[in-house]
Amino acid sequence: MPVLTPTRPRARLPLADAAFQRVCHVVPAVEWATMADDVEAIWRLKRQRNAVILAHNYMTPEIFHGVADITGDSLALARQAASVDADVIVLAGVHFMAETAKLLNPDKTVLIPDLRSGCSLAESITAEDVQALKQAHPGVPVVAYVNTSAAVKAESDICCTSGNAEEVVRSLGVERLIMIPDQYLAANIAAKTGVEVITHPGACEVHERFTPRDIEQIRLDHPGVTVLAHPECPPPVVQAADYAGSTADMVEYVAGIEPGAQPATVALITECSMSDNVAQLYPGVAFVRPCNLCPHMKRNTLGSIRRSLETMTHEVALRPETAARALAAVQRMLEV
Repeated sequence: MPVLTPTRPRARLPLADAAFQRVCHVVPAVEWATMADDVEAIWRLKRQRNAVILAHNYMTPEIFHGVADITGDSLALARQAASVDADVIVLAGVHFMAETAKLLNPDKTVLIPDLRSGCSLAESITAEDVQALKQAHPGVPVVAYVNTSAAVKAESDICCTSGNAEEVVRSLGVERLIMIPDQYLAANIAAKTGVEVITHPGACEVHERFTPRDIEQIRLDHPGVTVLAHPECPPPVVQAADYAGSTADMVEYVAGIEPGAQPATVALITECSMSDNVAQLYPGVAFVRPCNLCPHMKRNTLGSIRRSLETMTHEVALRPETAARALAAVQRMLEV
């Protein structure tokens, strides 16, 4: 008879075990078993490198709840990046977010785990496009969505995020402005503020796929559901929703739901992992998951983050003259 070798018990991984308690509602134990080694290694590497991980709300739960030190939407990450006490920042998100972190921390090492983590919206516009818009509309202020490259920010007067776009636009006190590059965010903000907005034909490949028919079907399948839409969605989708706001606004909305006799049901009309991360925070709320994935965000994995810390790649670098002008636009936003 063949000799059976006893299975060796898994070595104790206390850091990973603690992290699992934060994701156990949304990550099965059998899946976590394949992640635990990377989680343990990442926590140890963070200590060795004096590093922090900033993770966007669209990261998968094992990153968002398992290894991240700071989480949030683009605005929250920008604010937190400005005061990070670490030598190394790993940005679990997309490239423009890593550039923003570098703008605010020029003396720190900022790493992006995968250079392919781009953004369809950021890539829809160039610095030359902004220059052409300014030439066509002289004297009109330019508001650049944070989802843009540093080169585009450098050609702009002020930045905004989906969470503060309305506040930034109102702060300018003008009747007409250029808002780039998201045509849908611009249209939604124009409708709320009454300001004439000149824009650019850019869009997020995740949010532009949602339609009013999707909202209608969700309501038919889930009577009583509350629909929360991201303002990067087309205006008819935002109009069909019960509420529109940034990912941080969505979290705040869910947090304010009063527990009742029947569990609340919520649909987040945004990137798929957002629902998983919020569900972990509020297990008493039922989430409908209309699943549009961002392929760029999903290039961030535990494995790529671990390799980034092990090899100190890929470091974000910016031209000083571009960085100085882009930083001015970001700082004006933070002051608002």
